[in-house]
Amino acid sequence: SREGNSPDHHMTITYHQLLRQVCRCANVLKQMGVKKGDRVSIYLPMIPELVYTMLACARIGAVHSIVFAGFSSESLCERIMDAQSSILVTAGRSSRPEFEQPGRGLKICVNTAASGCDTACFTTPWDSKCDVWWDEAMRDCPEECEPEWLDAEDPLFILYTSGSTGKPKGVLHTVAGYLLFTSLTFKYVFDYHHDDVYWCTADIGWITGHSYITYGPLANGATSVLFEGIPVHPHVGRLWEIIEKYRVTKFYTAPTVIRLLMKYGHEPLQKYDLSSLRILGSVGEPINPEAWQWFYEVVGQGRCPIVDTFWQTETTFPFFGVEPTILNEHGEELEGEAEGYLVFRKPWPGIMRTVYGNQERFESTYFKKFPGFYVSGDGCRRDKDGYYWVTGRIDDMLNVSGHLMSTAEVEAALTGHPAVVEAAVVSRPHKVKGECLYCFVTLKDSRDFNHTLVEGLKRLVREKIGPIAMPDFIQNAPALPKTRSGKIMRRILRQIARNEKDLGDLSTLADPKVVEVLFSQRCEAAA
Repeated sequence: SREGNSPDHHMTITYHQLLRQVCRCANVLKQMGVKKGDRVSIYLPMIPELVYTMLACARIGAVHSIVFAGFSSESLCERIMDAQSSILVTAGRSSRPEFEQPGRGLKICVNTAASGCDTACFTTPWDSKCDVWWDEAMRDCPEECEPEWLDAEDPLFILYTSGSTGKPKGVLHTVAGYLLFTSLTFKYVFDYHHDDVYWCTADIGWITGHSYITYGPLANGATSVLFEGIPVHPHVGRLWEIIEKYRVTKFYTAPTVIRLLMKYGHEPLQKYDLSSLRILGSVGEPINPEAWQWFYEVVGQGRCPIVDTFWQTETTFPFFGVEPTILNEHGEELEGEAEGYLVFRKPWPGIMRTVYGNQERFESTYFKKFPGFYVSGDGCRRDKDGYYWVTGRIDDMLNVSGHLMSTAEVEAALTGHPAVVEAAVVSRPHKVKGECLYCFVTLKDSRDFNHTLVEGLKRLVREKIGPIAMPDFIQNAPALPKTRSGKIMRRILRQIARNEKDLGDLSTLADPKVVEVLFSQRCEAAA
């Protein structure tokens, strides 16, 4: 079932109807010259056409590259250029207001990107040489399309994730291993049965949506809900209303959504019948105990197990064939209760195969730090019962509302402002988002730090990366705390952002006075 942003907008799609639409779309792509191995970029909101297009690509052996609809035109352009896509499939606008940039619908965003991307084919303003309306192209296309035969290790899709250097990484997944792993994990982690109604609230623009809205559920013949809206529109009980409407049995969402809805208390839930729920799932970031408790007791009424997932493995015990271990800084394996780097001893079917076009980056990012192990980039704690608890990123990455982004990417946007000479970005705890961005900016001489500048910097980050990356706090930093070798000490900046006065060892700081100045200039709102 497809549920739109408004309760009035809904439709049911059968597997037969889905196949017909996918075949039509596949034939359209073939008519446009798309062949096995060609890349197709998709920049769409959560509408059925997004699923049709990604499956059409899979059917003809094309490699889809979906770009989250909340990203800016510049982010889209960067991803189109890196993948060298020959086609862009997009929409005029989104019904979700947070995806609209001031004065610009999704269609205009694409135009901005396309002006720097020679490879974009669905663009605005209208250009009859390369633009085609979806409905017109699909109307006369046959409803049958023979699937292309592929090798197990042929590429299925590229999905860009933030890299700690700031340049997005094109994560490449292949056909057989990925489909096997998503199909099996969906079936066993969610205990899927034929009479279940499953709903994952993620966006297909992220890996969870690829795996647990499209490929995993469809491979199991599941009945699913596809939701385009937001949790609080047109009212704060929207998610509970949908659970009641479709008698949802398996509900999979993110801690940031749970924390958002916790604010409104028990009352919105009491209007709806949630007795159909059997299993709850959490994904995107580590879930805090308060949110877990509320999810279990209030939403699940104390009777639904919570599956807390981390999709390089499973956060409680590892999934079949996945062998995690914990290493210390020196690469030594830690036994029993321990905390350190989460790594894996051997590959599993759904492991990424490479960074698209950059095998060297793939090897240096995931295998160089501890040779012989796959390094996830996360910290981890193992308790006395053998359960693994993922504690968060260990590199310069931020997890804002379940969206992973690099500090380098945000810093690059800030230093693009003519008044800024240097910037450093750290995370700060946030009651709803989990983490939020706290930015330190050093201005060029004679430039004033004021409200207008702060708003301009926030706007710049929004335009360069997207609304999800907009900083909550921007602080003036006449200088940044650095080691004698010139490396920014982010640990200290994180503590300043959190107003933690016990800074520990400062012996490697080139100028300890910098810290006092930064504390004196902390954002008042962050006190």
